[in-house]
Amino acid sequence: MRAEVNVTLVYESEEEAASIRDGVSPDNLDAPKGLFIDTWASGKSVITYISYEGDNLATLLSTIDDLLSCVAMAEKAILAVKKIQKIF
Repeated sequence: MRAEVNVTLVYESEEEAASIRDGVSPDNLDAPKGLFIDTWASGKSVITYISYEGDNLATLLSTIDDLLSCVAMAEKAILAVKKIQKIF
């Protein structure tokens, strides 16, 4: 089985998009066999392309779940920095 997924997330600024890209990109390095992941920023968007070739669809679903979990953590970090900047 072969499956391809594109996940596109849009942010308030190009800087936020770049920060999210940088926050999740290191996870792309050690993908299991049959799995290809590429993440990039384009303007205010972060695009992740995932390609999977194998027999276990759970691998693809788990990868998408992991990506979104990492994105959520990166978004929380950005929000925390914004709050700190407002204080100072």
